[in-house]
Amino acid sequence: MDSSLSIFSLIISAGIVVQVVMFILVLMSIYSWTVIMSKKKTLMDASKDIKSFHNNFLSDTDLSILHGQIPDQVSNRSPMEHIFGAGYGEFTHTTSTSNQALVINSERAYRSMNTAVNNEVDHLDHGLSVLAMIASSSPYIGLFGTVWGIMHSFIGLASVKQATISIVAPGIAEALIATAFGLFAAIPATIAYNRLITQVGEIQNKYTSFVEELFVSFQRQK
Repeated sequence: MDSSLSIFSLIISAGIVVQVVMFILVLMSIYSWTVIMSKKKTLMDASKDIKSFHNNFLSDTDLSILHGQIPDQVSNRSPMEHIFGAGYGEFTHTTSTSNQALVINSERAYRSMNTAVNNEVDHLDHGLSVLAMIASSSPYIGLFGTVWGIMHSFIGLASVKQATISIVAPGIAEALIATAFGLFAAIPATIAYNRLITQVGEIQNKYTSFVEELFVSFQRQK
């Protein structure tokens, strides 16, 4: 390929609007990869926490001992510790051992744990809406840059007596780069969003299953 038509030279020679579009798309791509890497680590940590805490829960039937192993400060607790602590705190809120009190406490614990689950899922979902926005809007932003660049290329041809491929090609090529930038930002964001939102749903199901399992354990305390 001629050096005059290299990708870098086309980017440098592109119009200011097309360059701004490409710059915006580069920033969106960088941000999306930052969200992807950060969220991937968060979900991996959440999965490990579920497996580790659930194993401890199954190996120790005494809920009071298990509760004594979690940090006193809520901010230092893992998601599973937070869910368990919210439920156990409500279940032991009163010292009455009557069946009615145990039923009321277990119901309150169930609602408290579901609230904790929702908070944890909201934390896992945070940032994914922006990722979805990047995935859906990047191609259109790139297309805008392409349309703008092609429009100005044809306007420039108005002052040329005879249009040849050597005159038309550079303008069309630099305009199409904007679409390439848009796809470069959108494709990874789309794939990652679909994968991450699926993983969040799987983790939510595991949280819900643990809540149901713990609720049964509370009811057995009658």
